Amino acid sequence: MENITEEQTLSDLANIRLQRAQLIMEAGGIQNALETGKIPRFLDISVSEAVIIGLLLQGVKKYIAVFGHGTTEIAEVLRIYQQAGLVDVFNVRNEIEASHAATALRWITGEKAAVIASMGPGPLQALAASLVPLSNGLGIWYILGDETTEDEGPNFQQIPHIEQGQFHRLFSVMNHSYSLHTPLALATALRRGLNTIDHPHRAGPFFLLLPMNIQASILKRFNLDEMPVGAPPRLGAAADKGSYTQAASEILKSRKIVIRLGGGSIEAGKEILELLELVDGVAITAPVASGVLPYNHSRNMSVAGSKGSISGNFAMENADLLIVIGSRFVCQSDCSRTGYLKVRHVVNINTDMDSATHYGKSIALVGDAAPTLQLLIEELKKLGAKSSSKDSKWFLTCKEKKKEWDAHKLLRYKQEVIFDPVWEKEVLTQPAAIKFATDWARENDCISIFDAGDVQANGFQIVEDEKLGQSITDGGASYMGFASSAVLSSGLTEQAFYPLAFSGDGSFMMNPQILIDAVEHNAKGCILILDNRRMAAISSLQMDQYGIDFATNDSVKVDYVRLAGSITGVNAIHGGYNRKSLIAALEAARKYSGLSVIHLPVYYGSDALGGVGTYGRWNVGPWSEKTQQLRHQIGL
Repeated sequence: MENITEEQTLSDLANIRLQRAQLIMEAGGIQNALETGKIPRFLDISVSEAVIIGLLLQGVKKYIAVFGHGTTEIAEVLRIYQQAGLVDVFNVRNEIEASHAATALRWITGEKAAVIASMGPGPLQALAASLVPLSNGLGIWYILGDETTEDEGPNFQQIPHIEQGQFHRLFSVMNHSYSLHTPLALATALRRGLNTIDHPHRAGPFFLLLPMNIQASILKRFNLDEMPVGAPPRLGAAADKGSYTQAASEILKSRKIVIRLGGGSIEAGKEILELLELVDGVAITAPVASGVLPYNHSRNMSVAGSKGSISGNFAMENADLLIVIGSRFVCQSDCSRTGYLKVRHVVNINTDMDSATHYGKSIALVGDAAPTLQLLIEELKKLGAKSSSKDSKWFLTCKEKKKEWDAHKLLRYKQEVIFDPVWEKEVLTQPAAIKFATDWARENDCISIFDAGDVQANGFQIVEDEKLGQSITDGGASYMGFASSAVLSSGLTEQAFYPLAFSGDGSFMMNPQILIDAVEHNAKGCILILDNRRMAAISSLQMDQYGIDFATNDSVKVDYVRLAGSITGVNAIHGGYNRKSLIAALEAARKYSGLSVIHLPVYYGSDALGGVGTYGRWNVGPWSEKTQQLRHQIGL
């Protein structure tokens, strides 16, 4: 087919690109097109088109974009490739929303996507939102405009300093970044991106910065064989050198074993079940690992930490040995490193060296969870470990604490409504509303997605997932607005699922443009706005710390039903004030073929039955000195 020359018009260029895209489509993909010779391996091709071809080779076919002057050339290539049926482009109204939607898509379906932003403020919004995939180990491409390379003067919206490469320096602080100053370095840039977003253990965002003058420049006889393919390999089981024997020996000496399940445990459910029985241990779970072990399993003590549970925190604080599987130790997960009061030995399984050696007295097994656990189980059996038919005192005591935790929550579910002075009537409590809605979601095969703040904290204390994927929560970045934006992902894929987003009123207003974009892109799901007219998580923290809250609420009344209903295509529903009306609203939402928004007033106040409670310590504000002293006293 025809190559590009400098004399050709934009119309000629568009035709050449369309012909190439159609040939790729006819061949069944770029790899087939290359192997069959429909596309020559050496091409005169623009940088922007080469980027899109390179990403096609990596399986990236979806682009969520806020185009601007910094990405018009990329937009033109995508227009043509979408016309040929090779890619799907979804224009949205906010870069934060774009990032959240791409993250939820990867999290729920496994599909890759690229976020596109222009230059300046747009990429900075995408940068902020990239905390979510970074914190949760999800690989997302970010294609961003950048200042020109010839330094003719400050570019509009660049960081106004005389040094070049400021955006690259800024983005590389967050995660891996590449500014394509030299066009023929494209293959290297794409390889580094592939290694980042498809990292088998710690995937994350990758930022490809494309200078505006480079995007349209022509790569002469560019060899498409340089384009990288193939994800980086997994680490495999941890190396031995006596570590397995040492770990098994310490485990067999212990009588009160707790196993911490983090995000790295999600592919090792079978091995975790066997290990729990073999060592007579109990498990505590991170929110990101909800469902790895069924909630109702007798050895699952639920969440632990500063916003943990009665049973989870009991197990954490009374165990004498800790087995960690794939956890990165967020401060709230182990009470700012004060959670394991009596632990004297740690067996730490992780693919990251720093995480594996986080605690002192650690036997670090650096490797994949499942194969490493298989070898550890073999070693335990060699040393005489056997599952006992008789329940130990440790197991029985933990089981009683789990019953106590379930009874504690049940009291709050029975007290469905409490009088709220703001609403001037009895309204549902947040724990009751979340319980009723998450039970309904599981019964109706819906995915519960939790936003930040009080909704999130109550959410991971309440959910009772029996398998992975029934709920997801951004427990790392705790990004306000994530859940509502995540609903957009249902319109970006052919994999059918129904998301139910749990969002506080404050979080919802962080990203209300979902009301428009969900309709535009045919998303089907529901946003449940739990409205207590404040940032309840912070109000509660202020009350606990200082006895008074400050600047965490407002007096502005918002009619969310009218607000949502003003957007043509949105099904706006009032959730009422009790369980019956909430379930009726959820049923009406599920029947609607599009986005539904349910506004539900909920209680906030001092009544203990209005919240689930907190059970641990946290290195925050006036608690810091005592928490830090305890950490150093424990010395773990």
